[in-house]
Amino acid sequence: MKTRPIMPIALVAGLLMVSGPSLAHHGGAVYDTKNPITLKGIVTDFEFVKPHVQIYFDVKDEKGSIARWVCETVSPGKLVRGSGWAKNSLKVGDEITITVNPAHAGTPVGNLKKIVLADGKVLTPVENAPEY
Repeated sequence: MKTRPIMPIALVAGLLMVSGPSLAHHGGAVYDTKNPITLKGIVTDFEFVKPHVQIYFDVKDEKGSIARWVCETVSPGKLVRGSGWAKNSLKVGDEITITVNPAHAGTPVGNLKKIVLADGKVLTPVENAPEY
């Protein structure tokens, strides 16, 4: 009995086409990981939600102009299990010193490396914490 090799090849090709975007989701190429920056700001929103926790904060420059930044990090589950974060770890109005890998494009967007709260407490993400 002859088998048709075209069917398995077509199936594999189809799976590769639809899985590409899901693999690309976790790319960090938009961030400059070689030149992290540290900013002082005020938290304006904290979204402790899947798939990535979002931190919104305002940074005032020496002229008094405000830049509205957004920073993403890993999932809430990884932050809870890996670093002891909670949904109330940051609150609107908190003063923070935040270190991020900034976007290559120069936009006020970054990927979290570290946060230091006004009381000196340090919050960091743990990339390899288990995801349940």
